[in-house]
Amino acid sequence: MKCYGILIVLVVTVLKDVLSQCTNSPYRSFDGTCNNLQNPTWGSVNTPFTRLIPANYGDGKSSPPAAKDGTDLPNARLLSVEVFEEDVQNSPDFTLVNMQFGQVVAHDMALTRGVRDPITCCANGRLQPNPGSRCMAIPVSDRDPVFSVREIECLNMIRTTTTCDLNTNCTQAEQINSVTSFLDLSVVYGNSVSESNQLRTLDSGLLKVEQRVGQEWPPRHPNASTTCSLRTPNEACYLTGDGRANQSPHLAMLQVTFVREHNRIARRLKTLNPTWDDEKLFQVARRINIAQYQHIVYYEWLPGILGQNYMLNVGLQYQTTGFSNDYNPNVNPSVINSHTTAAFRFFHSSIQGILKFYEESRKSLTKVDINDHTNNPTILEQTSDRYPNLLRGMTTQPMGLNDASLDPATKHFLFRFNNMFGVDLKALDIQRGRDHGLPGYNDFAYYCYKKRASTWEDYNLSLLPGAIQLLSTYYNSVDDLDLSVGLAFEKKIDGTQTGFVMRCILTEQFLRTRRGDRYFYENGQATVGFTAVQLREIRKANIARILCDTSADVQQMQPDAFLLPSRTNPLGPCSALPTPDLKLFT
Repeated sequence: MKCYGILIVLVVTVLKDVLSQCTNSPYRSFDGTCNNLQNPTWGSVNTPFTRLIPANYGDGKSSPPAAKDGTDLPNARLLSVEVFEEDVQNSPDFTLVNMQFGQVVAHDMALTRGVRDPITCCANGRLQPNPGSRCMAIPVSDRDPVFSVREIECLNMIRTTTTCDLNTNCTQAEQINSVTSFLDLSVVYGNSVSESNQLRTLDSGLLKVEQRVGQEWPPRHPNASTTCSLRTPNEACYLTGDGRANQSPHLAMLQVTFVREHNRIARRLKTLNPTWDDEKLFQVARRINIAQYQHIVYYEWLPGILGQNYMLNVGLQYQTTGFSNDYNPNVNPSVINSHTTAAFRFFHSSIQGILKFYEESRKSLTKVDINDHTNNPTILEQTSDRYPNLLRGMTTQPMGLNDASLDPATKHFLFRFNNMFGVDLKALDIQRGRDHGLPGYNDFAYYCYKKRASTWEDYNLSLLPGAIQLLSTYYNSVDDLDLSVGLAFEKKIDGTQTGFVMRCILTEQFLRTRRGDRYFYENGQATVGFTAVQLREIRKANIARILCDTSADVQQMQPDAFLLPSRTNPLGPCSALPTPDLKLFT
C-alpha cells in the first residue's frame, strides 16, 4: 500500500481552509494550490511525487533495492567509470542552450526535498562515524582511476526526505517535491507569496534588479556565502526563485533572461495601461512570461526531443489556431518520480565541460572550464562583453550527444571549486534512483509496452549493439538493470533524442503537465484563459527573440536557437524575429 502520510502532516490538517480559500482567480497561486479546484493540493509545494508503477524498496518500505538474488546492486561509481565512456561527443544538430533550457524546465518542475540538509555523510572523501539513516554515500574503490590517487574513499549523498521521515505511521516511503510541479517559472517567481515578495519591488509590477556594468541583474543573495562558492565577498551570487540558479554560468544566464523578460513586459504594459496598479501589472506580466515559456517548451523545445509528428499524434501539440481545451480536472499534474529521477536526467550527458565565447560575427574567442565557475556566476559581470559573448556561445556551441558518454568535467570534477576533486554526476544519478526505490528498466519496459526481457538477448530490440554484453558483466539479472543505466543505452528513435522507454515516461509526464494545469496557456477557459487574439500573439514567442530582447549587445540570432546555425537556420537580425504584440493584452 502506498503511503501518502505527508499529505496528512502538511495538507490534510489545513485542507478545509485551503478549499475555503480557493477562488477562481485569473492568476495562478505561487505555491501551486487551488490550480485544481476539486483537488487543491495537486501539483503544489511539499507534496509527494507520483509513480507510474509501485516502488521497489529492499525492505518494502524505504531501503534501497537489492539485486534479484538478494546481493547488492553494482556500485554506482564503478558503473559510471567502467560502463559509461569518458568522451566529448558533439551533437550535430543542437546548441548548448537546448541542454541548458532543459535544466531550467527540470528545476521549474522538481526539487527533491532535503538533499541540501546540513548532514555530512562523507567529508573530504572520508566516511563519517555514525552517519545516520539519511546518508547514502557512494563507496569509492581504492583502484578508482581518479579518486583513489586523491585518497577519496566515498562520495557524499543525502537521501531525499520522504513521507516516512515525517510520519512514523508510514508504510512505504514517497519522496517529496519542494517546488510546484507546474511549468510556472517558479524558478523566477518563487514557490510562496513570501518568496515572491522578496523578489518584487512592489512598484510598477517589476522584479527587483540591480544595475552593474550597464546591465540589470537579479539582486544579490543576502546569504551569499552560504549559497555560493565565493572567493571574495563582493562576487556575484543571485537571489532568485530557486536556489540552484547559481550552479553554472549558463543556468544563471537563463535565470537572468526570464527576470529581464518579466520586467520588459511589465514596463511595456505600464506604458500601455498607466492606470494599472502594481499588482495587476505584475500578475499580467507574470502570466505572459509563463505563457511564452510554456509555448517554447511544447512547440519549440520538446519537438526536438520527442519528434513533432509524434507530439501531434499523442496530444502534446495541436494543429489549431484556437484553443486546445484539453484541461482535465481528473489528471494529477504532480511530477512522476521516474521522470525527474531518471528519464529527465538524460541531458546530463549533453553537458559540455568547456564553455566558449563568441563575438557577434560568431568568431570563436576564449573559453573557460565550467567547474571553475560552479556556484559562482561572477564571470557574467566581469566585463560588459562577457554576458553577450557567453550567450552567443550558448547558442552557437553544440551540446554533447545524448548517449552513454560523459564529459570528464561531470564524471570526476562536478562542483569542484578550488579543490582537487568534485563529484560524479552519473554515479549520483544511479544512486538517487536507488534512493527513490525506482524499479528497474525491465519493469518500465513492461509498463510501457507490455514486454519484459527474460534473457539479456531480449534487450536486443531496445538497447544499442554491444550494450548487452557490457551490462551483463555487471548485473546478475535482466531485472537488476537500473532504469537510468538502461535508458542511457537505448537505441534512439529516428528523429528524436530518446529511446522507446524514455519517450514513454516523458510523454506521460508532459501530457499530465499540460492537461492537469488549469492555467495552461492554450486552455480557453473563462477567467483564467487568454482571449483568442492574445493566444495568437503568445504563439509568436520564441527563445531566440527573448534571448535577444534581454541582451542589448546581441544583434543577430538564428530563428531556432535550440538548433545550430545553418543554411536552413541562418543568423539574422534580432528585430526580424517574431514577438507578441503587448498592445493586445490590455
